[in-house]
Amino acid sequence: MSLYYVQKFLYEINRSETVRDQYFADRTGSLASYDLTDEEVRSLVEPDIGMLFHMGVNGQILMHFAPLHGIEWFDYLRLMREGIAEHGPVRAGVYAITGYEGVDNHADNLGQQSHAIDGVPSTTSATEES
Repeated sequence: MSLYYVQKFLYEINRSETVRDQYFADRTGSLASYDLTDEEVRSLVEPDIGMLFHMGVNGQILMHFAPLHGIEWFDYLRLMREGIAEHGPVRAGVYAITGYEGVDNHADNLGQQSHAIDGVPSTTSATEES
């Protein structure tokens, strides 16, 4: 994955009328000079906001790309949430969600007893239970 080049493209399209014009004239062709995977090209061409967020695109950069496609703010936020629900946690970048396997597994890995109920942390502390 080439997250750097996806974000570089988004940075440039957000700031350059020439890049925007090239993109809207030939979306796929305008991406040829960037080192992108097929998945990244497809996500930028469609655009697939949820997949781009899942890939790790910084939300501050991505939030300017959405309105270029007529995507309103609340729809943008919804598409990011749907992307995580459909594709899984953010896999790279500053929003990456890695290594956490839930409350019960975390407690077990620390040699502790989980006080979660069905994986949800209890609002009652261990000292209150005694």
